[in-house]
Amino acid sequence: MFFVYILVSCLDGSLYIGQTSDMKKRLREHNGGRVKVTRSRAPFALGYFEEFGTRREAMWREWELKKKFNTDRKKQMIAAFDRRKAEMLLGL
Repeated sequence: MFFVYILVSCLDGSLYIGQTSDMKKRLREHNGGRVKVTRSRAPFALGYFEEFGTRREAMWREWELKKKFNTDRKKQMIAAFDRRKAEMLLGL
């Protein structure tokens, strides 16, 4: 299983989009300062994610979210996202 995710910076509200096969591990890496591009904006909350069967599908969706969706549209997706999905995935 692969995931495309949108993180929201708790520091300044900026968004980060990525893809991974291990959401828990990747969120720990972002929040632990081990991802150079997000280090200065940590900590992050998981705002949204989608699941895919292949990395290729996830990479395509990541590209689509980054290139075709403006910030307002991404924030609408986050606002409409069912938080229970994130809680189940992360074991919260």
